[in-house]
Amino acid sequence: MPDFLDTLAMNAKASIEKGFYKFESKHSPSSRRLTDLILECTKVPIISELKLASPTSGITRKNADVGWIVQKMERGGAVGISVLTEPKYFKGSLRLLADAGTHTRIPILMKDFILCYQQIDAACNAGAKSVLFIQALFDRAYCENELQEMINYAHSKQLEVLLETHTEKEFESALSTDADMIGINNRDLSTLEVDLNTTRRILQKIDPKDRMVVSESGIKTSEDIRFLRKCGARAFLVGSSIMRANNIEKAVEELVNAT
Repeated sequence: MPDFLDTLAMNAKASIEKGFYKFESKHSPSSRRLTDLILECTKVPIISELKLASPTSGITRKNADVGWIVQKMERGGAVGISVLTEPKYFKGSLRLLADAGTHTRIPILMKDFILCYQQIDAACNAGAKSVLFIQALFDRAYCENELQEMINYAHSKQLEVLLETHTEKEFESALSTDADMIGINNRDLSTLEVDLNTTRRILQKIDPKDRMVVSESGIKTSEDIRFLRKCGARAFLVGSSIMRANNIEKAVEELVNAT
């Protein structure tokens, strides 16, 4: 029986077929690589997410001013901005990504359910510096090419790859690839349930072998950051809690200074 990740994948296929990812206009990305900024960060590397809506919490911020939001995120100390471009459940778009990039000097990560080269081309054209792939979508054979081929293609476009996992098996598989960063999503996309212990369980059992690990989802407080950092995560992708904050800059700043 299909679960919610299958629904997301089928929705992505439909969007591709409708031409949603045909984005031709060229936008210049940040000159900085996300991995470099994470390594250079002397505080807590936070990738702050521009997410207008989600299937679990609905609209995250009404009347969102994209330029104002990303500037506040950068001033708060974020090392990068993740932009959700999926249109149906997250109300995103490639125009949203391109607009975000014109208001910040830090690198943009395109976060979506990427299944084909056309979406990678769109990320490049819209000004992204990194793209997110999901290991489970390759394992379920939704993607048009093999995972390493997709990583190679992204690299040929000068895009870094954050490869997202959720299980020990997925994490182990991800370590055998040339992905620049390995993500651990604390949210199970099959059920949308969140458990911060997902990061702990995986890193307790599997040595990341000096790979850059990014913990994603469910992060709300400085205490969450300290817990996940102690588990072995190197950087942190935070979305809803920042987008819902009254003071976005302060919310980012508190997480950046968590340790």
